[in-house]
Amino acid sequence: MSYVKNIRMFLRVYDLGSMSAAARDQRTSPAVASARIAELERHLGVRLFNRTTRSLQPTENGRIFHDGARKVLEAIEEAEAAVVDATRNPRGTLFVAAPLGVGRRFIAPHVPAFKDDWPAIDVRLRLSDRLIDVTAEGLDLAFHMGPLPDSTLRLRRVADCPRILCAAPAYIAARGMPVRAADLRDHDCLNLRFPGAREFQWTLQTPEGPRRFDVTGPFESDDGDVLTGWALDGRGIVLKPVFEVADHLRSGALVPVARQSPPLPTQLVALTPPRRDRDPKTRLFSDFMAARCKAELARQIVGIDLGALQLPR
Repeated sequence: MSYVKNIRMFLRVYDLGSMSAAARDQRTSPAVASARIAELERHLGVRLFNRTTRSLQPTENGRIFHDGARKVLEAIEEAEAAVVDATRNPRGTLFVAAPLGVGRRFIAPHVPAFKDDWPAIDVRLRLSDRLIDVTAEGLDLAFHMGPLPDSTLRLRRVADCPRILCAAPAYIAARGMPVRAADLRDHDCLNLRFPGAREFQWTLQTPEGPRRFDVTGPFESDDGDVLTGWALDGRGIVLKPVFEVADHLRSGALVPVARQSPPLPTQLVALTPPRRDRDPKTRLFSDFMAARCKAELARQIVGIDLGALQLPR
């Protein structure tokens, strides 16, 4: 199986662009990772990467080998999955990603219980609010909120997530209460921004239908919880899924604003690359977490008047 391990290491080095990052990903040392690549290069009789002290780039042969190696590894994983009894003995490692808010509240707390039920499955969970390339980063499953680019990923709808515009009472006292979307031009909006993000525009409901509105403000971050903290500090208006600010809404630390132009709800979905959705351990994890996400979402927003978040008729 060392040849298969060498191929797996090659793919992680290729995808992550770093020998040390691939070594951490595979829970080994950079020396072992380098040795595996060297052994694979000797076997093939070609150089797969050009290495310098500052960078590592695939050669033309490396790029050619990558496409075939990916197919070989997927074929091996499919063959292994086909002979595993998914109801009695699923095994292997799952690579899972989720947004920070969803991951911290709904996924991470239930990973230990999943491991208790399926002890032969290891879970490696990555949390980030940035846009993630599920296929390029070698993920088996990624939870996602918000608009999706067209892709070949398999999509499973997990739950609807109402959203809200809100701010601290201190901010409203100082700057006034915005009533409709047009009023936001005169307010500080707290923006979630990272490469590829579209949250510099907020899509809000209006009597004429959904419209995108440009928003600006002096603060921005790629971490949604940071934006919530700034909103609580009276620094501006934030657009959030209700579950992320439900406790603050119930306590009065944050209050709804611009009720005549509420944001559209979003969806929590689970994404899997083609064929990975047939992997028994991926299906088990997806089923397990989908049920718990729905239950936890419902619990988080108990006591919140969701009718107030809809456009008045």
